[in-house]
Amino acid sequence: MKPAATTGQSVRTVAIACQGGGSHTAFTGGVLQSLLEGLDTSRYQLHGFSGTSGGALCAALAWYSLLLDDPRRGSQLLESFWQQMSATKVPDMLSNQFLVWLERSRNFLPTPELSPYQLPGTGQDFLASILKQHIDFAQLPSLLTPHSPILMAGAVNVLSGEFTVFHSRHQNPEKRISVDALLASAAIPELFRAVHIGKDIYWDGLFSENPPIRSFLSGHSSRDAKPDEIWIIQINPERQRREPQSISEIGDRRNELAGNLSLNQELFFVRQTNDWLAKGWLSADHMKHIELRFISLETDLDYPSKLDRRPSFIEELMAEGRRQGSEFLQRL
Repeated sequence: MKPAATTGQSVRTVAIACQGGGSHTAFTGGVLQSLLEGLDTSRYQLHGFSGTSGGALCAALAWYSLLLDDPRRGSQLLESFWQQMSATKVPDMLSNQFLVWLERSRNFLPTPELSPYQLPGTGQDFLASILKQHIDFAQLPSLLTPHSPILMAGAVNVLSGEFTVFHSRHQNPEKRISVDALLASAAIPELFRAVHIGKDIYWDGLFSENPPIRSFLSGHSSRDAKPDEIWIIQINPERQRREPQSISEIGDRRNELAGNLSLNQELFFVRQTNDWLAKGWLSADHMKHIELRFISLETDLDYPSKLDRRPSFIEELMAEGRRQGSEFLQRL
């Protein structure tokens, strides 16, 4: 960890929120690598993480390394996780290539529509096995203390439509962090079966809070229990330079806007609170201004590439994440 640049600075607490976006969240993995390795802990203390879908998986690996009191281990876990997620074996490479081609061809060719319930659940089982290799879920209760960083993972209840946030400190054991909770957050309906936890059934958190942010503010009685800053790792671009006109361009932009809809709803809550505090319209001892900072994926990518697990593509995204993460720390 870097030494403090100056003395006499107060330590600011930071929460990191990781937006979901399939393979594009390899970028998030790279950003988190830079933050875990280069964060000046004499100036910033990590309060916790939140994430949805692929963002939740990356956030969980970073969070686990803090429970082990070994942030650099988190960087290694993220590298190993994405290497194993990459399509490196011939059968996997061919299926990955076919899946991406199929998604890109939907607007031009009649393509088969298959339910994940018509296919074996090997993809979900494979993801679960990788998560278990990188996180000792049975060890989590012994690692958690009242002062441990928190982790939140977003999902949605398929039947009730209720937004669900799995939380490392949840009072209900079924709503705590587990391999099933992370699989629920990443259960894209077109690819994976819904995840059953207790009596409830869950889909991908992209339909709820992408990622959970307002939960960092709610449910706490003191100002100190809330982070001073929230850093958002954003996968879907807010702006585009030109009007989408082709069918594929329109589909890509719709996906980006849909992915940012729930994010902006979460951010509105924080910004509204900050605005009312600044204007004196909100007087509450347990509330405080929270700074929002963004690290955004700026590479121009289409929606089907969110399914692409080519090793070169994954490494390119991670390298871009490391670059942007380093530049972000320098700006701080």
